[in-house]
Amino acid sequence: MKDAKFLYNPNLIPYLVGGIVLVLAAILFKPFVIVNSGQRGVVMQFGKVLPNVLDEGIHPIVPIVNTVKAISVKVQKSDVESEAASKDLQDVKTLVAVNWHIDPKRVNEVYQRIGDETDLLNRIIAPAVSEVVKAATAKKTAEEIITQRTELKQEIDTALKERLAAYGILVDDVSLVDISFSPEFAKAIESKQIAEQDAKRADFTALRAEKEAQAEINRARGQAEAQRLQRQTISAELLQQQAIEKWNGQFPMVMGGSNTLPFINLNPSNLSSGSAPVAPAQ
Repeated sequence: MKDAKFLYNPNLIPYLVGGIVLVLAAILFKPFVIVNSGQRGVVMQFGKVLPNVLDEGIHPIVPIVNTVKAISVKVQKSDVESEAASKDLQDVKTLVAVNWHIDPKRVNEVYQRIGDETDLLNRIIAPAVSEVVKAATAKKTAEEIITQRTELKQEIDTALKERLAAYGILVDDVSLVDISFSPEFAKAIESKQIAEQDAKRADFTALRAEKEAQAEINRARGQAEAQRLQRQTISAELLQQQAIEKWNGQFPMVMGGSNTLPFINLNPSNLSSGSAPVAPAQ
């Protein structure tokens, strides 16, 4: 019974009510704030941005007096389209992907001067990308933009980092996702490539014909030289030697008076045919 009287003691009611009020006040007025991972907290006092920045974790604040705006400092990707003109006055459309994040140490300054992430993209990043791309492409011809894409990307990357650093925005990387030209210029490029291929093919055909003609000349010269050397090696002594080697040992007879004399006809045509020497008719 004594325990029951203690539980229902009227003197405890004010304490219970006070505890409930404190819990409700904590829930309603939030005397603390939690800053999640990848964020920073911008502290404001009656709307005025204070110099201190809240890191990740739980932080006590003065309800009603202080409010906290959570700003992401993670790397974000933004695609920005830009239209420009090349050095030779060709229309160039570029799609640039920018990886960027807010400087964690300058979050309060960035929020005070510009706003949150959406304000940064629309008011600072997109115009800066467009301006930098126009300045970079204006220094190169359309052909150089195609053939020197790496150099163009590096120039845009460097210029954009310098431009956005003044606003507390750090550029991690820039990618040229797509570069396109007018349909007329694209057709002109295609025609030029076809003409260059035809010219290279014609040069190859002419070179091959020249090589083949030179080979024919060299073969003809070789044959002529071989025939000349062969003619030089044929002599009367060689012909006589060939005739003796082919002779069967019988002398043709020439009838004249009472004497009969042998006569050898060394006609090369007879020797080459392999027939025996013959005597002229009387």
